Amino acid sequence: MLEAGIDFAEDDVSILPDADILERIAAVRQPLEQLGASFAYGKIVHQGLTLAIVGRPNVGKSSLFNRLVERERAIVTATPGTTRDLVSETVAIGGVPIQLVDTAGIRQALDEAEFIGIRKSMEALADADLVLVVFDASQPVTAEDKELLLQAEGRPVIVVGNKCDLGLSGQWSVVSGQSSAVRASALTGEGIAELRAEILRYVGGETGAQAEAGFLTNVRHQGLVQESLAALDAATGAVAAKVPHEMLLLDLYNALRPLDAVTGATTTDDILNLIFSTFCIGK
Repeated sequence: MLEAGIDFAEDDVSILPDADILERIAAVRQPLEQLGASFAYGKIVHQGLTLAIVGRPNVGKSSLFNRLVERERAIVTATPGTTRDLVSETVAIGGVPIQLVDTAGIRQALDEAEFIGIRKSMEALADADLVLVVFDASQPVTAEDKELLLQAEGRPVIVVGNKCDLGLSGQWSVVSGQSSAVRASALTGEGIAELRAEILRYVGGETGAQAEAGFLTNVRHQGLVQESLAALDAATGAVAAKVPHEMLLLDLYNALRPLDAVTGATTTDDILNLIFSTFCIGK
């Protein structure tokens, strides 16, 4: 519209009023903003997400790990401290690759091997994109449980009350109110679907809407979309400042150029063909 009004003014092509220009810029900006916001989800889909399962001994971390992996990957016994090293496995949840990391139970170490395992557990907690803090929901909350929650502060956390098939402790409601919380039973499978849904909610893909609309997985593409949005901001400011349309077009082309780097260049012929198909202009 602006090119036609400037280049073919003698054909009485009317220039858009400022309100219409702003409306059209906003219509372009909205899907670009949505695309830019999709990068966090797209990066996880592309690179995967690391999820650490932490908790004190015998709360059912390894059983929960096996339930999410859907096979007996980690050794499970009734003896506290069975898991001494990190056990990892990659699974797909809602189409998103998730690296699950089962960790040693966190407590006061009884020997050197357990001490090293607990240190690795704390490192896994610090490095994970998402942390499952597992409690025994049938038992009272311990000082170790509370300490673990404090250590996980500042990180994305899902609190899992495992062993809910044994009944719920009266203190579970106090713990579950602090964060995203799911009651589950690794033994019976109760709550596992809800836990997977909560993990997907953190990822941002629980509705599948982003996948249908398309999403960014490339850092370069993300930068180009942000560059295009910045140019649209400049164009909006130019309209408010009553800048001549010839100068406003520079901002709009600055918005188009980064998108061309993603999709392929928009040529002058493309714009002219659109003008001639839209307006009655003598050739």
